[in-house]
Amino acid sequence: MALLIGVPKETAAGERRVATVPETVQKLVKLGFAVAVESGAGDASNFDDDSYRAAGAEVVPTAAALWAKSDIVFKVRAPSTEELALMRDGTTLIGFIWPAQNPELMQQLAARKATVLAIDSLPRQLSRAQKMDALTSMAGVSGYRAVIEAANAFARPFNGQVTAAGKIPPAKVFIAGAGVAGLAAIGTAASLGAIVRANDTRAEVADQVESLGGEFVKVDYEEEGSGGGGYAKVMCEGFQAAQRAMYAKQAGDVDIIITTALIPGKPAPRLITAEMVRSMKAGSVIVDMAAEQGGNCELTEPGAAVVKHGVTIVGYTDLVSRMAKQSSTLYSTNLLRLAEELCKTKDGVIDVNMDDDAIRGLTVIKDGSITWPPPPPKLPAVAPKPKAAAVPVAAAKGHGHGSAEPMAAKALAIVFGVGALLFLLVGMYAPVSFLAHFTVFVLACFIGYMVIWNVKPSLHTPLMSVTNAISSIIAIGALIQIAPPLGGAGSDRPNLLILGMAVLALALTAINMFGGFAVTRRMLAMFRK
Repeated sequence: MALLIGVPKETAAGERRVATVPETVQKLVKLGFAVAVESGAGDASNFDDDSYRAAGAEVVPTAAALWAKSDIVFKVRAPSTEELALMRDGTTLIGFIWPAQNPELMQQLAARKATVLAIDSLPRQLSRAQKMDALTSMAGVSGYRAVIEAANAFARPFNGQVTAAGKIPPAKVFIAGAGVAGLAAIGTAASLGAIVRANDTRAEVADQVESLGGEFVKVDYEEEGSGGGGYAKVMCEGFQAAQRAMYAKQAGDVDIIITTALIPGKPAPRLITAEMVRSMKAGSVIVDMAAEQGGNCELTEPGAAVVKHGVTIVGYTDLVSRMAKQSSTLYSTNLLRLAEELCKTKDGVIDVNMDDDAIRGLTVIKDGSITWPPPPPKLPAVAPKPKAAAVPVAAAKGHGHGSAEPMAAKALAIVFGVGALLFLLVGMYAPVSFLAHFTVFVLACFIGYMVIWNVKPSLHTPLMSVTNAISSIIAIGALIQIAPPLGGAGSDRPNLLILGMAVLALALTAINMFGGFAVTRRMLAMFRK
């Protein structure tokens, strides 16, 4: 029998998202599920009841009626005490649970014999789990919104401007933490014209920061900061001291600081002290994206924007909900992908397969038994690289292309013998006028090879080297035909047909040579900032 998915209206203060949008409802129905939505659940995200009905969902008037009939409940936030009272035993709950921070909630859900899949516990290191990664989806939106909130609180444009009334310098933005949210903030701030700097304990993100237009600021202390699962780890005291010194220096220079640092299962680390806030210029802005977990700034007030020491400190905990429609659409898609993994038979019945690493990581309670924390996922083993056989060091190449190895003596003798035979035949039977042209042709080939072929590949691509060598040969031959005879006699001058062909060849060669350089220059310009 097909199961019914219920989508209640979110009751948390300031939460505007909805767990399923009408577009996703249609796809859930195709998987065999029945879908019921509480009346008004999508109003704050601009999805009305009629759009859900048109998609095939049943609209239920009250939360009590919805919870009573739902086999599976899709939610955004963890259920409140009032919602737990409405949940029937044996219900499957899917949403953000945060089991490490909510041990009491875990016990209450276990008492209900529920099966709970915490979307925040997804093993993000599994590549096939990325389509279900709601944390990444929400972090990207929140990073973008953090920059928008900073721009709203800041007193001047992000981009530098020169006007008749004076010059406006570009805003300087420092972003602490270059995870998904931080990278989204870097890209947004850079696109608005700000000078962006960023720092992260994970050194490997430096290239990503720079690719988005930011400058990576290193801490003068060596320690690897990757903690697994896309998060950073708690650093040693020496690193933290060096990091605080770097943050203090940046605070006195920049106009805007955006903090994103979080460590799973722990309060947000304190990065910005009150003393750093006092050192900032009047009118500066701090956006603390970790406010809900206590905040990265010592003076943050969760859920509010306050002004302290002349600095606006934004501690909103609903950044994602401030873009509710887009956030709901992304989150709904993540839950749809999870439903597809749970219902591969498309008959409306889910199978919580505990042998599947992704599903096992998500499942924090199974039929009333707490299964969190999960065992480490079985990542595919990386085959060790075969030990390379010792090879003699090759001698330095004498030219830019081709092999540096000399030709074998026997092969060299054969090549010279064949060449000498060909030259003998040409000299014996070819007319005298042909021999002059043939000599020029051979010399042109030799000069083209020796001059062009020796150019280093880093300065001249092999293809351009070859084509320009050929073009040089053609150009030399055409110039000889066009030039007046050396002896001054007009009898040896080529006829008009040959002159016309020489001029045409010279023109086409010039187009090929200069056009090649122009195209190469345009290609190189694509990689310049």
